Amino acid sequence: MMDQAPILIIIIPLFAALFLTLVGPLGPRFAYGLLITGLVGSLGCSLLSLGLVLDGNQAVQYRLGDWPPPLGIELVIDHLSGVVLVLIAGCALLTAIYSLRTAEQDNPDRLNHYYALFSLLVTGLLGMAASGDVFNIYVLLEISALSSYGLLARGQGPAYFATFKYLIVGTIGACFYLLGVGYLYIMTGSLNIADMAAILSQPELQESVSVRIGFTLIILGVWIKMALFPLHAWMPNAYSKAGTTTACLIAPLMTKVSVYIMLRMMFTLFSADYVFSAIVWSPYVIYLASAAAVIGMIAALAQRDLRKMLTFIIVAEIGYMTGGAWIATASGFIGATYHILADGLMTLCLFMAVGAIIYRTGETSMAAMRNIFQKMPVTAVIFVIGAASIIGVPPTCGFFSKWYLIQGAAEAEAWVFVAALLIASLVAAIIFFRLLEIAFFGDLDTTGASGDHGHSHQPVATLRAEAPLSMLIPMVITAASVIILGLYTKEVVNYFISWSVPLGI
Repeated sequence: MMDQAPILIIIIPLFAALFLTLVGPLGPRFAYGLLITGLVGSLGCSLLSLGLVLDGNQAVQYRLGDWPPPLGIELVIDHLSGVVLVLIAGCALLTAIYSLRTAEQDNPDRLNHYYALFSLLVTGLLGMAASGDVFNIYVLLEISALSSYGLLARGQGPAYFATFKYLIVGTIGACFYLLGVGYLYIMTGSLNIADMAAILSQPELQESVSVRIGFTLIILGVWIKMALFPLHAWMPNAYSKAGTTTACLIAPLMTKVSVYIMLRMMFTLFSADYVFSAIVWSPYVIYLASAAAVIGMIAALAQRDLRKMLTFIIVAEIGYMTGGAWIATASGFIGATYHILADGLMTLCLFMAVGAIIYRTGETSMAAMRNIFQKMPVTAVIFVIGAASIIGVPPTCGFFSKWYLIQGAAEAEAWVFVAALLIASLVAAIIFFRLLEIAFFGDLDTTGASGDHGHSHQPVATLRAEAPLSMLIPMVITAASVIILGLYTKEVVNYFISWSVPLGI
């Protein structure tokens, strides 16, 4: 069983998605149970695979059909991909538990098809994290993208139009990535990441224009997929118009997995020497990442719709991770990779809390926050924990990721990036203190804020009780994870991230 764990991580949710399309007559409860079972199995196999990596202190390689690479398809799970797999499976399971009420509310018909798309999206994300083949990453990227289009299109109001824009932009990004893979395949004759990396390390290929074009296309494609500023315009409407469960699944995971793929392409397929010596983008990308951090937070400050506000905060967080990856220091790399884990958890925490508030109030504007501490105290505390992590308050994980990012930027003398991180954190504090003022005192005039952004005419005064237990349990676990990850930062860095720091930085 343990030897087959790497492939079962992907196979279990894939078959769950297949069976979910067939179980409509058995009712929504059966479909819900099948989804939970599949995700529990995937999380268990992810933990088993990570245990195998820790036992041997080396990557676990799984050959499909026993075909040796580079001819056959290979899964590679190392310290970093192992913990990312656990993050994906864990967040997906928590979201599935949370969805007991919200998914039925957002999808009154064909709920089993919704859950099938949910499971298929998780399959694609897990497969990208485990794949050792650049073309299979493309295939799994498109599986996750097509699933996300279906999920997002089932959202509120103009979700169809927002999803169509996402589809067009996402297809362009996927085409860039595939064209880049084609250039590299022409030059190397291989698609296996380890084999391609060995071939690309040859001096004659280091100077190849075709290889540089391939690198450029791949990175641009991934930047589009992860919504790096200014390539982010598709994301705010797509995510903010999604159903509650869909937003909780997609917002914490889609962009983080894309950042993970960027890191793999930069430092596993290529190398730090190539990225920072042969490719002279680093200073410009740092400026771009700094702009993303500041502009994302300022755009969030201007919003009145809660989920759109959180979506622009994601744009800023992507700037944090991108800047950390490109400042060419070990501390910056650690900060970027640690922030994948931290941002996944704290984004999930905030989207769950906001989703619970929307579920009780029927309102998506800032007015929904009025007197939340008196009426939904547990949800309010969970919201505060997520907000504190976004701001960077210890002992939450957001503080420690920013610590590493600022340390790495200072070592590289990237003072623009340091200033951007500090300014963005200050703006984040302003955003959340304003929301907490409404939550405590309810005295901010937000009556005009819901006209365009709220999707229900139900008055905020109908808020009477805490969120249902099926929503509170995963919310509490997620909020606790935000703090636990922060408290065990040293262990996470030493046991998982430090093994992946590339040579040459």
